[in-house]
Amino acid sequence: MTVRPDVRFPSIEGLRAFDAAARLGTFERAADELSITASAVSKRVATVEELVGALLFSRSGKSLTLTAAGKEYLEQVRAALALLAAMPLHHRAVQRMTRLRVCAPPTFARQILVPALDDFTAVYPDVELEIVLSVPYLDAASADVDVEIRHGDTGAHGGDVLMTDVALPMAAPAVVARAGGLSRPVDLQRTRLLRTPLESWVPWFRVAGLDWPEPAQGPRLVDLGLLLEAAACGQGVALGRPSLARQWLKSGALQALFDLAVPTRTQYYLAAPLPHVSGCGLAVRTGFETWLRDICAKVQRESAELVSRQT
Repeated sequence: MTVRPDVRFPSIEGLRAFDAAARLGTFERAADELSITASAVSKRVATVEELVGALLFSRSGKSLTLTAAGKEYLEQVRAALALLAAMPLHHRAVQRMTRLRVCAPPTFARQILVPALDDFTAVYPDVELEIVLSVPYLDAASADVDVEIRHGDTGAHGGDVLMTDVALPMAAPAVVARAGGLSRPVDLQRTRLLRTPLESWVPWFRVAGLDWPEPAQGPRLVDLGLLLEAAACGQGVALGRPSLARQWLKSGALQALFDLAVPTRTQYYLAAPLPHVSGCGLAVRTGFETWLRDICAKVQRESAELVSRQT
């Protein structure tokens, strides 16, 4: 059959969006089924409407009602989709997988989340977990994610705290050796103190009985992961979080110096969930969050044990 050059076909994605919205009654429910956002469903339907030259839905708030043209077109669309769905080549295992998109700060993702991924895969083998990194200091909600982990002042933002972090001095063995040993807090005056705007030294100084001001010299690292990397490379003493330094503490690349810790001003927490789940079902999202809380509790226990053995 020869197709006339003036015939324009809508995309399969547009037809599936139209079909899902007609069955489910709202763009939000259709988005949940198709693992995209409600905005994307609306745009795809609008593209189909533009192509056929007719409104397919009457919109009242979030509710959708098929127009006369929409009802007629839906019958034809469903017949076409049914023919495509019946083709064996279109039935692949990957299409049965559920996608879960998680956004996390870089250091949390590298030190907490990624090392535990095998555990999650073992429990949820049919979930395709996609991890994206957030941009530090950008307080806007990430788009098209199912779970968002944030780092900040939970008092200002609310949210479900994942770990109650503490900070204490830690350094590479070479730094301790160069300083002739660091057995007392006052010995820190013999070495360089690494700085970050995310963790002030002053609260720890006060707990240690020191009236020193905030260090004013040396590298200033605007990332908790970079702070620990610099300490592991022997560049100075970091006021670090054992939960994030766990791998370095295990390997001996870093050692906790004193049994004196202070609560951190900021914490990692789960942001309030989006109004609808964009890429997975509610059960999968809830399961991931429960799994993540268990992982964070395990990390805290291991970190506390490592520090206890070293100090």
